[in-house]
Order: sequence, then C-alpha cells, then structure tokens
Amino acid sequence: MAFFKGMSFPLASITVYNSVVFGFFSNAQRLISKYRYGDGRHPCSLSDLTLASMLTGFVSVGLGAPVDLVKIRLQMQTQTLLTENLHLAGNTNMTVQSVTLPSSSSSPLSPSPLYRGPIHCISSILQTEGIAGLYRGAGAMVLRDVPGYALYFIPYTLLCDLLRPDDTSTPHPCSIWLAGGLAGSISWVTATPADVVKSRMQADAQLRRKYRGIVHCIVHSYRSEGVQVFFRGASVNAIRGFPMSATMFLTYELSLQFFRGL
Repeated sequence: MAFFKGMSFPLASITVYNSVVFGFFSNAQRLISKYRYGDGRHPCSLSDLTLASMLTGFVSVGLGAPVDLVKIRLQMQTQTLLTENLHLAGNTNMTVQSVTLPSSSSSPLSPSPLYRGPIHCISSILQTEGIAGLYRGAGAMVLRDVPGYALYFIPYTLLCDLLRPDDTSTPHPCSIWLAGGLAGSISWVTATPADVVKSRMQADAQLRRKYRGIVHCIVHSYRSEGVQVFFRGASVNAIRGFPMSATMFLTYELSLQFFRGL
C-alpha cells in the first residue's frame, strides 16, 4: 500500500481534471478556427494547435496545482507527530521526527501522522498558509504544463495525421493508441526538469523552508546535486506516460465518436 500513498485525492479528482483539460483543448481549437476561418470545424494549423495547447496547460494549473500539492504532501509523509501536538501539524517542518513536550506534561505520548488524509491536509494548509498555500509550486507547474501540453497535443495530432491513410478517414483505434502513447512519453520526458522543481517546492513545508522560490530551487538543486538531478525519474515518466496517455486519448476519441453518432 505504500506505493499508493496519497492516491485517494487524485483518483477522486482525475475525472474532473481530464474533462477540463480535454474539453478546454477541444473548445479552444473550435473557437480559434471560428475566429480565424469563420468555421469552428476548420482544421487548425500548427500555430493554432500550439496556442490551444499552451492555453490548456495554463488553465490546467488552476485545478491541478492543489491536487498535486496534496498528493505530494501525503506521499512524502513519513514522519509522525505526537497526538497532543496535532494542532502544530501545519507549522511543523516535514523532516521533523518528533515534538518535545515540557517536562511537566504527564500525558501519554502516542504517534500520529502529520496529515490524517486529503481533507485534513487541505484544511491544515489553508489554516497555516491560506489559499496561496494550495498553489505553492504553481509557478513551476506553469513552466511544466504550458510547454508540456504543447508537446502533448501537437505530437499526438501530427502522429495521427501521419498514421491515417488519407485526410478524410478517421484514425484507426490502434493508431490513436500508438500516437497517444508516444505523445505522452515525449511530453513527460521533456517536462521532467520542471516537474522536479515543482515537486521539490510542493514538498517544502511552511517553516524552515529550503527554497525561497523557483530560481533558488533550481540553483540550490544544481549546486548540491548537479544537472542530472533535473532528469531524475525521466525513464519512469517515459514508461508510465505511454500506457496512461494511450488509454486517455483512445477513450477520448472513441467517446467523441460515440456521442457524435447519437
């Protein structure tokens, strides 16, 4: 179960998140085509796709940043606090192992996790850091998702066009699956450096923070661990990106075909 720590909140929100991302991208293309060509169904040019993809990446941060923050805080939660000091949870650095009570305290000491779950995690962050606390690392997430979604939707569209026999035919499900998987791997590998910075900033607790901002996080990480730190996990991202994105794109395209046929 340790490999699935912090997954309840992302699972509960993934449907809404993907609906927003794919829905916004489709509608952005339609609106751009309608504005530029007078027809919402006119095929988008490469520049149109780039604009729609980057706008999608920017919008995704508004919903995705709090989800990622809660997930990372729960996944990084390996320390315990004393139950008598749970009210200090939001003010305690994530590396702290215990809290020392005054010698006069006679209460029994029993360990408990820093966050009892997603809702308690959100509540603690709001109490100690406010709304801005839920968007810690959002700047780095913008640096990840704006170019990341451009390198997600554009390769997918180009590969689908390349794999279908002619311009009038619908891509075969196998072509959609392959194009979606390759696009996912490309996007996640290229987004790994920004994802490393985002994750490190989100894992930082409120007090005794290691990083003062994005630039400080990049410089500190580089000086302490070298340039290779920004590509840590790239192979895992490439492996997980293929089946995840292949499934999402295939489901998305088949769903569109189904509802358009009603």
